[in-house]
Amino acid sequence: MIRLESLTKVFDTKQGAVVAADHINMEVPSGEICILLGPSGCGKTTTLKMINRIVKPTSGKVFINGDDTTGMDTQTLRRNIGYVIQQIGLFPNMTIEENITIVPKLLGWDRAKYRERARELMAMIALEPDAFLKRYPNELSGGQQQRIGVARALAADPPVMLMDEPFGAIDPINRAVIQDEFLKMQQALKKTIMFVSHDIDEAIKMGDRIAVFREGKLVQYASPDDLLADPKDSFVESFLGSDRALKRLNLVKAREIATRDIGTVSPGDSLDKALAMSDEFGYETAILMVNDQQQPAGIVMRSVAQTTKGYCRDHFQNVPAMVGLDDDLRTVVSLMLAHDITWLPCIDDQGRVCGQVTQRALTHHLGSRFRAQQGSPVSTAPISEE
Repeated sequence: MIRLESLTKVFDTKQGAVVAADHINMEVPSGEICILLGPSGCGKTTTLKMINRIVKPTSGKVFINGDDTTGMDTQTLRRNIGYVIQQIGLFPNMTIEENITIVPKLLGWDRAKYRERARELMAMIALEPDAFLKRYPNELSGGQQQRIGVARALAADPPVMLMDEPFGAIDPINRAVIQDEFLKMQQALKKTIMFVSHDIDEAIKMGDRIAVFREGKLVQYASPDDLLADPKDSFVESFLGSDRALKRLNLVKAREIATRDIGTVSPGDSLDKALAMSDEFGYETAILMVNDQQQPAGIVMRSVAQTTKGYCRDHFQNVPAMVGLDDDLRTVVSLMLAHDITWLPCIDDQGRVCGQVTQRALTHHLGSRFRAQQGSPVSTAPISEE
């Protein structure tokens, strides 16, 4: 857990006192990622650096796991906090193994233990230990170096990590890959992390909570969904962008809007039945055909069922698309647009049909928070996890 209590930094300049961080109060629960977000010069990096005392606070306190760090020795404090920066900061004259193990060595770990730790971390960041540990930083790509920077920060297994725009200098493709790998690691490691970013999309993807700063003040502190759905003021709203409702697509899983109410036919059913089922469930273009295991086997077009006699098994097309319950709504929308369809079957981990997502349910969900603020009734019927 990280708790900031009236944390303040005032810089003395030739023009007078400048308040870079103004009585910041916030708490990051253990195992969560908090993204510090805001325009340049808003105080987010200053706030981050006060935690490990790279910038000394003017006043206020920092608590880590309940302990007041005010009287703690600076070197001891920093050795127990992982720190990752955009510039990476690897030592060019040291091998990758030496870079990763520098803090465990300072902490007195024995050689076998810290070397094994280096190998574990290399595997965790998807770099082959035997191929990379003896190399030097200049022999690695920028993306690979950034992964090593993350591994070095994790080497001594610190409970807290600070990250200052760690992926900002990496190209978009590699940045997305590293973000995904880092989130997978976080699911297992459950570190408490404060993470400075200038990218709202990165913040939404990476953060359990987002802190929005402006002119040294903490303006709003909320979950990504709450922030997007209910910005506190016009500054936050404009900073998030006019497409903030669409940004929520990344946060919602298909299971949250999927319903079990889906019409299907079997290969042995007649086309007359397919047409009747289409009418019953309101399908204007096609109905899903499933096999004996309740897995998608094809679709029967309504136009075919209206003009042809016979059985579904002889008159079906391939299923254009389907989604898993844990796919996000961005994936759902992309598939709907790509295939010009307004509903998608949902499948479980065994590939069995368990419901459907409709365009209407999607738009209803995205607008529900707005309607709730306006006092309109909100109703949802998600598929529960069993």
